[in-house]
Amino acid sequence: MRNAEWVAVIALGGNLGDARATVHEALERLAAFSSRPLLRSSLWRSTPVDCPAGSPDFINAVAAFTPLPHFTPETLLAELQALEREFGRRPKLVLNEARPLDLDLIAWGSEVRNTPTFTLPHPRAHLRRFVLLPLSEVAPDLELPGQTQTVAELLAGLAPGEVLERVQ
Repeated sequence: MRNAEWVAVIALGGNLGDARATVHEALERLAAFSSRPLLRSSLWRSTPVDCPAGSPDFINAVAAFTPLPHFTPETLLAELQALEREFGRRPKLVLNEARPLDLDLIAWGSEVRNTPTFTLPHPRAHLRRFVLLPLSEVAPDLELPGQTQTVAELLAGLAPGEVLERVQ
């Protein structure tokens, strides 16, 4: 998959409750936002990054899809946030605290946004193994906006430390 104006890339994660079931269900729900079948990564267990001490491991995945014509990056983000709340996400009390579901809009084709409430592409996606490894399964040749390397190249250049294990 090469960059395309119509491709939305979503990173999914969760580390409260039955995170595996939650991420599976969220993937099913994302299919309703797409005009074509989702590209889905495997599920990956990852060690918490920049989270409070004692945080449980996360289950992560990535989906790429063609949003329905009425969506914009902003309206899709609003739908993702509503879906997070539906799965029990509450307003943050602590940065990177445990949560049942986290949905991040990583990219929307080559679109760029930088507002006080929304940055696109996701400003740290290119630095996170828990995003890049699942994304490399569905779009290894993708170049995120603002990057000069593909997802596979970015992944290969990451320092060791973050531990991921495929769980499904």
